[in-house]
Amino acid sequence: MIMHPIRIAIDVMGGDFAPLNEIQGAILASEKFKEQSLNVEFLFVGKEQDIRNAMKGLSYPHLRFTIQHADDVVSMHDDPTSVIKSKRQSSLFMGIDMHARGNADAFVSAGNTGAVMSTATVVLGRIKGVSRPTIGTFLPTQHGRPVLLLDVGATIECKPRFLFEYAIMGDVYSKIVQGIEQPKIGLLNIGEEETKGIEPILQTHALLKESTLNFIGNVEGRDVLAGTADVVICDGFVGNIVLKFAESMLGLLKAKIKGFASSGILNKLMVMLMLIPLKKILRDFDYQEYGGVPLLGVNGVIIIGHGKSSPLAIQNMLIRAVEVIQGNVNASIKQALAESTN
Repeated sequence: MIMHPIRIAIDVMGGDFAPLNEIQGAILASEKFKEQSLNVEFLFVGKEQDIRNAMKGLSYPHLRFTIQHADDVVSMHDDPTSVIKSKRQSSLFMGIDMHARGNADAFVSAGNTGAVMSTATVVLGRIKGVSRPTIGTFLPTQHGRPVLLLDVGATIECKPRFLFEYAIMGDVYSKIVQGIEQPKIGLLNIGEEETKGIEPILQTHALLKESTLNFIGNVEGRDVLAGTADVVICDGFVGNIVLKFAESMLGLLKAKIKGFASSGILNKLMVMLMLIPLKKILRDFDYQEYGGVPLLGVNGVIIIGHGKSSPLAIQNMLIRAVEVIQGNVNASIKQALAESTN
């Protein structure tokens, strides 16, 4: 149990609009944590002068922070595997290293996803029993409660054991962070029948069926947004395609609505009348509402966000980090994996 203030290291140089969005997101989060009487400190890791310049003119009455200067920055184009060798003075590496040394309880970044994953895996190590860490994402569903999709790019080719572990980690995360008592686990496949799919999927199905998880069987692509399952398991290749396709839906819907409104004054009036409910409906498709996604399976708390993360998205990433810390998710994952091998 954490007795000291919760300390979150933020890669303030990571996102496309760094460091301003990261700082503004931390300010928003500090207001939320103040309302909840939570003692949270932020460690801004990045170029100190850039950080101080960005903070000029900002109001932050409840923000508790320190600055850890980092000379270098990991760009979106840097080779993820080169960070440990050639970018040890970067905000990304230093933030994860601070977490590994116990100077921070979590690390949050809207930077290079591959670099965060590879660096965190090497520097923090894996939870005992984890073969490969996984990164997930939340997608909206018809039922209102988002579905957790694992994996969305951490491991392109997955062995059955990897997928089985993803299901266990997703189950734990959904129970603790989302508050779902018995998460429904689905295996993404080309059909619902047990006999369908390639050999690794067939073997994964067998492992899940024999487990104590609330496994509901195979689910198809149409079931993901329908909310048939609370956690959907797939390899990183398929998951990343599903994620990018789902992300395109918001742009498509907005374009369709705009096109409809521009085709006539009556249509424009109809859209204006529906504007408030439309905004509420489309909000479920907005990545900002979900903030970031967890990197599950490493010995630490890592939340990764979209490169274009807004202050609202950063705020929600920081809230997710605190939820994972308070829920002691990693200890539960370790226990669940150990029980799965008994």
